[in-house]
Amino acid sequence: MPFMVTVVIPGCLLYALGFDTFGLHERYLVSRVVLPIVGVVCILFGLTLMVLTIRLFARIGRGTLAPWDPTRKLVAEGVYRHVRNPMISGVFFVLTGEAIATGSFPIACWAALFITVNAIYIPLWEEPGLARRFGEEYEMYRANVPRWIPRLSAWREESRGT
Repeated sequence: MPFMVTVVIPGCLLYALGFDTFGLHERYLVSRVVLPIVGVVCILFGLTLMVLTIRLFARIGRGTLAPWDPTRKLVAEGVYRHVRNPMISGVFFVLTGEAIATGSFPIACWAALFITVNAIYIPLWEEPGLARRFGEEYEMYRANVPRWIPRLSAWREESRGT
C-alpha cells in the first residue's frame, strides 16, 4: 500500500497533470534548486520512517502492514516509543516532499487527502481494533504515546504515565 500511495498515484498525477503546477520553478530561478533539495530531504526522512516501521513490524510484531497479515504482537519499540503512527507520518513526508520537489499542486492535494482520511480512519477504526486485539497493553501505550506529534523522550512501559 505505501508504494501505491507514494509512487503509483503521484506518478499518475504527474503524468496526467504535469510538473510545476504552482509555477514556482518557472517564475523563480532559486526555486529550481531549493525546492528539489527540500523535497528530497522530506522524501528521505519519510522513507527512513517507512523502512524503520516495516522492519519493526516484521521483527517485533511478526506481521506486516497488510490487513490480511497483521502484527501478532504490539509494536512499541523504536520510533513507536515516540509516536503511534510513524508509517503514516513517513508516507505524508514522502508525499509532501514529492509535492515540493516537483511543484505539484495535485500531489499536495493528494497529501492533504491522505492525511485527512487517516485522521478520520485511525481513531474511528484502527485504534478500536488494536484495543480489542491487544487490550490493556495497547490502552497503556495509547495513553502514553501521542498519535501524531512525537514525544521528545522515548516512552518505556516501566515509566507508566510519563
